[in-house]
This record gives sequence, structure tokens and C-alpha cells, in this order.
Amino acid sequence: MIITRLTECFGIRHPILCAPMAFTTGGELAAAVSRAGGLGIVAGAYAGAVAGEPDLEAELNRAKAEKFGVGFIVWALEKAPAALTNALRRKPFCVFLSFGDPRPYAAEIREAGAKLICQVQFMSQIDMALEAGAEAVVVQGSEAGGHGATRSTFPFVPEAADYLEKRSPQTLLIAAGGIGDGRGLAAALMLGADGVLVGSRFWAAAEALTPQVQTNKAIAVNGDDTIRTKALDSLRGVPWPRDYSYRFLKNKLSDAWADREGEAFRAFGSLSAEYAEARARHDLDTIAVTCGEIVGLIKDRPPAAAIVDSMVAQAADLLRNGAKLNFAAG
Repeated sequence: MIITRLTECFGIRHPILCAPMAFTTGGELAAAVSRAGGLGIVAGAYAGAVAGEPDLEAELNRAKAEKFGVGFIVWALEKAPAALTNALRRKPFCVFLSFGDPRPYAAEIREAGAKLICQVQFMSQIDMALEAGAEAVVVQGSEAGGHGATRSTFPFVPEAADYLEKRSPQTLLIAAGGIGDGRGLAAALMLGADGVLVGSRFWAAAEALTPQVQTNKAIAVNGDDTIRTKALDSLRGVPWPRDYSYRFLKNKLSDAWADREGEAFRAFGSLSAEYAEARARHDLDTIAVTCGEIVGLIKDRPPAAAIVDSMVAQAADLLRNGAKLNFAAG
């Protein structure tokens, strides 16, 4: 076991949270991570605004036997606030908000007895999270799969740690982006985090909703094969704020459009029907296979418990024994 402020405050055995990944983190995956000693967070994602999203009520039912959280994309939640109200009726342990201002939702979350976790992509967003009363702030580096911004995890985490130490020392800090094994967990703790949010490694867990054909592709590539661009969201007609881009595995669509973001903005929604059809037939030349730079560490699709156990064991060994260095005297 690795005991941190996160494990003590959240009552979990290990300082590992499963990210609420759209189309991926259903109730089965969230429950499996929680049973293994971490905390699983079901994806409320776009609050039902995007075609093909899993039914949130059904996924929360699958998670409810364990401690679980629920996460939403804030700019989408603004259009469907009832999704939060309905989710809170299931008594989640926490609510995870990202990509927007969490403050309008803080009172409802607090009154429901849930903890608030706010994910940020810039230092300038931390104060909003603190004003909302977040128990934990997740700083997300650009190495992450899916949507994110421009900061890199390695410098972002210690900068945020120093800021929180001065501004709100009781607030927990969680690192995200590029963390896929025990080395990443140990590094995050050394940088000042209280725990980690893991996405891509759990994206390839046995219990994830990820189609097998996608994880098969991921296992065959490495981190060089990911790309971050704003073009895809425009083409498929999803109105993401311009501050955020999308990391996924390179394919024919990204080859054609990644460097043509301006054209893609002007062609907003032009591929929405084609994209929906491609998703239905698992056409990986068109749809985004959403995973981050740690894809090169993904070689299999094990149960979530095995992922948690191996991360903790490796991190504990590294933290206990230190780096493999020889220090010369003098």
C-alpha cells in the first residue's frame, strides 16, 4: 500500500483514480477499479448530447455496488443540467468536472454529499476550482489521450503543487496525462501529487467499453503514432471550445486534416453523418481511437485489478528503493 492524503481523504487503498472517459468508463470498469482499491469514475461525458453515448443510468446501476464517482464535461452539462441532478440521486462518492466553470454546480454537489473533483488544463483555472470548493484538483498534461490543452505533465504538476501549498494547502492534487504504470505513479508522487488519474491504461482494461478492434490497434503501435489536433471535433460537428484539442491514434482522416484546422472549422459538421456511420462499423481509418502517448506501454488488455496491482507494486518498489543511480563521493 501507498498511503497519501488522497487515500486517507477518499478512504481508498491506492492513490489511483480511473478517468471518466467518454464511451469507455462504464459501470463495470469503474466498479472493478474501486474493488481493486482505487476509485472508478463513470463517464457522464456529454450528458447524452452525442449520439451513441452509453446510457448513464444503466452504467451507474452497474457501478453502484462499489464506491464510485461520475464525471461530466462542463460545457455539455450547461445544456443538460438535469443530468447532474439525476446522477446525484445515485449517491456517487464524487463528481468530476472538467472543461468549463465548475462553480455553478458546486452547491448542488455539496448538498448531495458528494466530493467535488475539478480537472484543469491551465494554471489560470485552478482558482475557479478552489472557489467551487473542490476537494481535489486534477492537473492534466497534454500527453493525455482525448481532449486536453498544451501544458506538459512533468512541469505542470510541481508548479500546481507549489501554488496550492500557498493558496489552499488542504486541497488535494492529482496528476493526469502520460501515467500508465508504476513509474508514472511514483514520478507523480515525487513531483508533489497526492495521487494519479489514469486514462489510457484503463481504456485498455478488460472491463472497459472500448471495442476490441481498437485495443488491438493500440497494442501494435507506440507513442509516436498519436496526434493532437482540433480538426476532428469540427469535422464531426462537436462544438468543443477552441482552447482544447484531441489526442488519438493517427489514421487516414488525421493524415488528411490534422494540419488544416482552419478549413475544418469552416467545414463544421461536414463529416458528422459519415463519422457516425464509421463508428458503427468500427472504421478505424475514420474514427478516433482515443488514447494518449502511453499507448507504447499498452501490450495487453488485462483486468483492471491487475493494472492497479502492478502499478502500486512497481511504484512502491521504486519509492522504497530509489532510482538506480550510483553517487560518487565528493
